[in-house]
Amino acid sequence: MRLKIFNFFQPLVAVALGLSLGMILAMIAGENPLFVMQVLGKSAFGSAYDFGMTLFYSTPLLFTGLSVSMAFSAGLFNIGAEGQLTMGALFCAIVGIVCHDLPSVLAIALSIFAAFMGGAIWGLIPGILRAKRGGHEVITTVMLNFVAAGLASYATLYLFRNTSTQNPETLPIGPGHVLSQWEIFAGAPLGGALLVALFCALLLWFVFAKTKYGYELMSTGENLFAAKVGGISVPKMYMSSMFFAGGLAGLVGVCEVMGNAERFRLGFSPGYGFIGIAVALLARGKPIGVIFSALLFGALHKGTADLDFETQHITRDLSQALQALVILSVSAEGWWDYLRKKILRNKS
Repeated sequence: MRLKIFNFFQPLVAVALGLSLGMILAMIAGENPLFVMQVLGKSAFGSAYDFGMTLFYSTPLLFTGLSVSMAFSAGLFNIGAEGQLTMGALFCAIVGIVCHDLPSVLAIALSIFAAFMGGAIWGLIPGILRAKRGGHEVITTVMLNFVAAGLASYATLYLFRNTSTQNPETLPIGPGHVLSQWEIFAGAPLGGALLVALFCALLLWFVFAKTKYGYELMSTGENLFAAKVGGISVPKMYMSSMFFAGGLAGLVGVCEVMGNAERFRLGFSPGYGFIGIAVALLARGKPIGVIFSALLFGALHKGTADLDFETQHITRDLSQALQALVILSVSAEGWWDYLRKKILRNKS
């Protein structure tokens, strides 16, 4: 019984430990850790607008966390979510520009589909290379990140450039493609993209837990030899998992293009694809866990924004240190295994 309780609370204790270590760093830097925590909490959840911005930052992390988890399930490590979300956002913007005058319902559905397919195609490429040629997905996805950045730059600056501004951005999308913002959050750019992200999390949980495809996917990731013996097509699992992983990352375009900027802007992502790796690691690849993990990282991103103004010795860069410490605490399997064994010895 004590072991079950320990396993249930272990992720929460790990997060608390990581945050505590971060507060020790703040204290060493000359700040009151209690005041720093107060600033973090107030900035992330202090008002309807603050909470809306926390959810806004959490939404793309939810998509990229699910993307990395999808690849994890098949035993693959998707480092390419950054390139996949870039292509998804670009495809979404192109559809919004080319199909400028579509009615709202059709426009939104087509743009979401374009965002998914843009990322999915970009994810399928390393999936095929892994399945057919044995190319390691870590290498191919990292390389494709740079290719995606180059293609996005060319399309933005030469094909669909907005000549009315000096900013590197495309023409605006049509009004029917824009997602309305929820007034309850007092102006925060939050809308239907959050519902799409939550739906994807629940759908992925259902696939993993209740479907034959999910079973085959998890079997491939957990025991490759057994999967082959059981008649599972490993190349099919590799290609399909990377296809859907890329599509999930591509849906970040729904947040940025349809819900915020209403156009594609170069450099819009502050590293959502890479932070998504940390989100998935914290959630242990569990889709429902990714929801809470993304909310934590979104709160850290929003909460540390006010440190530049409220403190003298630390800045918003503390967010990166806190994220790293939380991940180190969660991933310290040797320490947690030691505690589990100690509990078992005491029980006996």
